[in-house]
Amino acid sequence: MSSATLTRTETITTAKARGPRRSHVPGQKPFGPLRVVAFIVLALMAIGWLLPFLWAVATAFKTETDAASGDPGWIGASGPTIEAFTAILSQGNVYTWALNSLLTSVAITLITLTISALAAYAFSRLDFTGRKWLFVVIIASIVVPPQVLIIPLFYEMLAFNLVDTYWGLILPQVVAPAMVFILKRFFDAIPIELEDAARVDGAGRLRIFWSIVLPLSRPILASVAIFVFIGAWNNFLWPFLVINDTTLMTLPVGLQTVISAYGVQYAQVMAQAVLAALPLIVIFIIFQKQIVKGVATSGFGGQ
Repeated sequence: MSSATLTRTETITTAKARGPRRSHVPGQKPFGPLRVVAFIVLALMAIGWLLPFLWAVATAFKTETDAASGDPGWIGASGPTIEAFTAILSQGNVYTWALNSLLTSVAITLITLTISALAAYAFSRLDFTGRKWLFVVIIASIVVPPQVLIIPLFYEMLAFNLVDTYWGLILPQVVAPAMVFILKRFFDAIPIELEDAARVDGAGRLRIFWSIVLPLSRPILASVAIFVFIGAWNNFLWPFLVINDTTLMTLPVGLQTVISAYGVQYAQVMAQAVLAALPLIVIFIIFQKQIVKGVATSGFGGQ
């Protein structure tokens, strides 16, 4: 065996012993000091955001005496207890309120998604009279605070005899101009050639929308649905004003009436917050991939 062959063999053996070389991915910056600092800053911000929630959970597992004592400890002197949750669940119609929240939130999500998707597709693909000005009105309505519309909406519900009804609770919440804008941006990015090819094959506008546009828009539709559901579930002001019947109240309103009836009890207030947030946490854990994908591709993140 020649010396050149021996040298080559030794080089290959040494390279294998050292392991594979990590190639630098184009466009990806190495993990340098700036990225370390950014990671630390983001981690501190995440901890700062999480601390209030952890404090609420810790207070919910205290007795009322420990919660009102002002002791800054995470665990009360009497130890962890579930008496705050027991008191909340035993008072009022908590299960009925939770069911009302689920039914109304699902209905609001489905109706909002249907209206917003159809409107966004019309603004994205159809050319009709007044299209630009109508879209400007929709964009302008995004900056209108919802509280400004409370009184007109309430009088409208009174005129249609929808106060203390599910429809009176649902209908004013199905208009979402921001979702129309976000969906339109996504539909604008879908290649028009796909629709032209389907139109050549004889597909109509609704068939194209149902069979081509919607399947391609699953990530953004999932993100919009989740955000609308969260907003409907957390909404307190409108259900508080339009519903007086305790059997029709949603969970945030119903739990608040229980606490108001028995005075301010800090452990029960925190238990109420945890109970109201628990379904949303479960939904986020289940659909977090869809939320992240939708934020990355739809413009929720300001792109």
